[in-house]
Amino acid sequence: MYSPEIFTDEERTVLSRFFTNTDGPVFALINLPEVVKGALFARYSRSPKSLRRLFLDEFYEQPEFAKEDLVEDSDKRSPVSLERAENLYDRVFSQYGDDSVAQLGGAHIACEQASNLLTKVLEWGRLAAYLEQSTRYIFYDEKLGGRYRYIGPAEIEAGPLSREYNLKMEWLFSEYSELVHQCVLFFKEQFPKRDGDSNFVYNASIRAKACDSARGLLPAATLSNVGIFATGQAYEQMLIRMNGHPLEEARDYAQMMLAELRKVIPSFLKRVTLPERGGVWSGYFQDNHEAMERIASGINIEPQDIEEVTLVEWDHDAENKIAAAALYAHTDLTDNQLHALIRDMSDDDKAGLIRTYVGDRKNRRHKPGRGMERSYYRFDILSDFGSFRDLQRHRMLTLDWQRLGVRHGYSTPPVIEEIDWIQRWDDAMGRMTEMYRAVLRQHGSDVAQYVVPFGFRLRYSMQFNAREAFHLLELRTSQQGHPDYRRICQQMHTLIRDKAGHRVLAEAMNYVDYGTYELERLKAERKAEGRRVT
Repeated sequence: MYSPEIFTDEERTVLSRFFTNTDGPVFALINLPEVVKGALFARYSRSPKSLRRLFLDEFYEQPEFAKEDLVEDSDKRSPVSLERAENLYDRVFSQYGDDSVAQLGGAHIACEQASNLLTKVLEWGRLAAYLEQSTRYIFYDEKLGGRYRYIGPAEIEAGPLSREYNLKMEWLFSEYSELVHQCVLFFKEQFPKRDGDSNFVYNASIRAKACDSARGLLPAATLSNVGIFATGQAYEQMLIRMNGHPLEEARDYAQMMLAELRKVIPSFLKRVTLPERGGVWSGYFQDNHEAMERIASGINIEPQDIEEVTLVEWDHDAENKIAAAALYAHTDLTDNQLHALIRDMSDDDKAGLIRTYVGDRKNRRHKPGRGMERSYYRFDILSDFGSFRDLQRHRMLTLDWQRLGVRHGYSTPPVIEEIDWIQRWDDAMGRMTEMYRAVLRQHGSDVAQYVVPFGFRLRYSMQFNAREAFHLLELRTSQQGHPDYRRICQQMHTLIRDKAGHRVLAEAMNYVDYGTYELERLKAERKAEGRRVT
């Protein structure tokens, strides 16, 4: 039973400004600068006091702060208050020297008009939250600042290909603009509006299908917006990596992000630009990249033609290990004893044990326990860049990808032939291939990626455990998903079942959807409208 803490009326008045309640065991911190929150939690870990008492005794009326300086409201904070916040953080940090302090404060930041190459750089880290502008709901047929929505990379703009690059991009976006609207007309003819569906639901579903069909023409230079929430530590690592990146766009955004983040969480990012800390760390990334490039440049082997999805490695003893792991928390036996027990079980008993561990799942969000993490699957995938963009957002796995280029050819959606656009589609891909090769000769393979349309294929690897397989494969095969990545994830599931032979696990992933649908977004849009109405 919770024993309420005793505060005076005056103390309660103070605390109510900074905590969501003053009498319960659970509460949130409000109206405090991020550095103060971090410092407060750092001190909290070394004190017998409650957090609210610690705040009153050691933070509220200390020389680092005037009372009004603690308020987060920017209108009430002065430059002096930020300096005082930094001083407090530095004092706490110097006392404890713990990098984890930087995990206790965070910030929201928006990165706008970033290329689709840069968005993948921004989204590299696991320990952050990202929301990226979707190509599924937006027509890229409007101009921004007198031209279509694509970046002119500094490397190209400063070189001899600048004019040709911009002409090609303008032409490509004009082709996309015509195509996406033709797709809208075609799909409206193919799928007439049904009684009971509002104009909003119907048009949104048609729009999504048209965007999905036309996105292959969009180049990697296409602009996007990304919202990020991360801790100070995650930002530090992100910016240090970006400072060593081969693309000037990444390095430029790193500087802009740092400048803005230092306005809200300055102390967490001091090491980024210190030559002996962040400077050396960025140099390490850069040196490693260049060293690996030198080795790779000496390899003269043509890539094999393989299936779209290949299961290249897996744990052959996965189901035995998962069965043992499932029992671990419910016994007092050693890991080795449990494995011996499982090996002596019949196949039916082991299957029954795993099914019991999975339980009666009511929807795909009901995930089995961490015992599922005792397995692993590694896939080699060759898909269009558009599909990769969607799958890359999964971060609870190990994912690595090769450079975007034209070597592996491109995909063509079925609708392109149905609307008699195949010649123009192939022409667009051919012209951008020529442009890619010109940029490659002048600026190298990293910069040349900007030119490549989403329809071109990219090779990447994905390695994950069975628990993540539940999340990834069930989510990405759901009805509203893009047909291309739905197919990829369906193949992954089939390979887990048939090639790896993990039939019990594959069966447990019972929300993997193999269905085919006409308007993929229709059901989801209907549900969304129902929620809006209610």
